[in-house]
Amino acid sequence: MGLILLIVLVLLLIGALPTWGYSRKWGYVPSGGLGLILVILLVLVLLNIIPRGF
Repeated sequence: MGLILLIVLVLLLIGALPTWGYSRKWGYVPSGGLGLILVILLVLVLLNIIPRGF
């Protein structure tokens, strides 16, 4: 489970970079959404819903 979450987070980080022409107009929306996902995952780890060890 932890390895899958790590892979998904890396893919989201790559996808949030505004390096392509069509995504330059998106602004901070992709990175803001990624930050929200990271905060939710952090809360789930702190509540021991997701185990800490990968």
